[in-house]
This record gives sequence, structure tokens and C-alpha cells, in this order.
Amino acid sequence: MRVAIVTGASSGIGQSAAIQVARRGAGVVCTYQGNESGALDTVARIEKDGGTAVALPLDVGHSETFPAFRESVVAALRDTWQRDSFDFLVNNAGFGHLAMFADTTEEAFDTLMRVLLKGPYFLTQTLLPLLADGGAIVNTTSNSARFSGLEPGYSAYGTMKGGLVVLTRYLAKEFSPRGIRVNSVSPGSTRTRIGDDAFERHPEVIPALAARTALGRIGEPDDIGMVIAALLSEECRWITAQDIEVSGGYNL
Repeated sequence: MRVAIVTGASSGIGQSAAIQVARRGAGVVCTYQGNESGALDTVARIEKDGGTAVALPLDVGHSETFPAFRESVVAALRDTWQRDSFDFLVNNAGFGHLAMFADTTEEAFDTLMRVLLKGPYFLTQTLLPLLADGGAIVNTTSNSARFSGLEPGYSAYGTMKGGLVVLTRYLAKEFSPRGIRVNSVSPGSTRTRIGDDAFERHPEVIPALAARTALGRIGEPDDIGMVIAALLSEECRWITAQDIEVSGGYNL
């Protein structure tokens, strides 16, 4: 059985990606930071469908914890799947942040950098010895790093996500001798818990976002999760170094 690691799998896009990957026959290591009940819910939903999954804590904003996380992954692979390697990595964990450029603090900038760029960079580096040849990586970026999604207030967030797009290309280049593909997905506005459940707290913003989306609604987690799962699959074996916008045609 193939095995995937999905970071931030306790809710939203990460939860959907974990479930969709499992439905395609892979075991899943679901990471969470704070929301253990959400991660256990993800595991339960995967097991209900007949799949196998485990939940492990991980704070992608603290790279000093990554070696210990790798050891917990080694144990999970051995105990649950009798494996010493895994096949797929989904760097999804993150958070949203809205602040105009003039108001962005160094502290906020540094936190975004640690979680959204440094975290995926060094987590991938830490896990690389365990990643099997012929595997695949998907990074969750954002259309805030594209012209279509440029909105005031996301200069720091979008800059980090743009860095992740570039990193995706470099990883695809460097990992290609091992047959490892690396791609990213750039979601548009998606109904998740990002921004402290912003869409739950401010539902009035949804109609305006839907009106600017060619397909007439905001995204749902499965809209993104299914694309992530597809990119990991055999059907997409000839795709690498790509950033795919998954926004329903935002600002089209």
C-alpha cells in the first residue's frame, strides 16, 4: 500500500485531501496542530471508508521539532503499514493573514515566513530520506500569488505563497532523477476555517466573492482536495513543476 503524509489534515483542504487520497487506496498520516479532535475525525472518516490512517501532531512553524516528527513518522510507517518509506507528501498546513502593507509588522511577516515557506522547505528536507523513489509532492499555494488573486491586504501572505510556487519548481528539478514529481495547487476563495473561520463569522462577503468567480460560487474543500489527490495519482504521472490554479475562474 502506498502511504501519504498530509499536513494540516484536521480541517478544510487538508482534511479533504487526506480523505480523497485515502479513497484512492493510500494510507494517510494526518498531521494537526492544536485541533486533535479534527484530525481524529479525519482518521475516523478514512477508516469508515475502509482505509487506514493515523494522526500525528506537527507544528510546521517550528522546524526544530521536525527531527522528532520524522521519528514519529518512522514508527507509524512501521507499526501501521510495515513500511520504512512513504510515497506522497502534501505540504498543506498554514493560516491566513490580512494586513495592509503599511500595517504589516515584522512579527507577522516572520510568523508567515516560518509557517508558509520555511516550514514546507525544511519539513520536506527532513522527510526526504523517507520519501520513496517515484513518489510525488503537492504544495498548497494560493491564487494570492497570481494576478487573478491580487487583493489589498495580502502582500506578506501572497509573497510567502509565491515563494512556495518557486520552491515547487526547484524541488521538481532536483528530485526528478529519483522520479519524484512536485506540483502545487493555488486555491481561490474556499470555505475553510482559515482566518479563524472567517466565512462563518462574515458570511456577507461570500456573495461578492461568488460574483467574481466565473463558475458562480466560492470553493469547497473537496474542490481542492480532489485536485491534490489527482496530482498524486498515476493519471498525472507526466505532470511536474506546475502550479495549478483551482479557483473556479476567479476574476476571469
